[in-house]
Amino acid sequence: VRLVESGGGLVQPGGSLRLSCAASGFILGHYAVGWFRQAPGKEREGVSCISNKDGSAYYEDSVKGRFTISRDNAKNTVYLQMNSLKPEDTAVYYCAADKAGSGSSWYKAWLYDYWGQGTQVTVSL
Repeated sequence: VRLVESGGGLVQPGGSLRLSCAASGFILGHYAVGWFRQAPGKEREGVSCISNKDGSAYYEDSVKGRFTISRDNAKNTVYLQMNSLKPEDTAVYYCAADKAGSGSSWYKAWLYDYWGQGTQVTVSL
């Protein structure tokens, strides 16, 4: 069982990145998938989640309208499209899979069963 994030990097403010979360060893479509981030000196916070039940998407307030989560079950992958990036988006981004699918509690990290190793996103001039 493995989750692997990719797509991070250095981008200027206002730029875009697309993160990918690829699963192996299990069917990602059976899980809700969340994206979390952790900046230096800060706690890990939920960014977005996509449901395994009805495809509902959830977003943290500061990323609404800028980030879009999606999934491609044929590729066993979930994506996070990040537009209009700001310096405060700088963090290590993690994806995680939740078998139960916690709906409105999606931001609670302890509910997730599997985690990736993270990918660094840096927004800077």
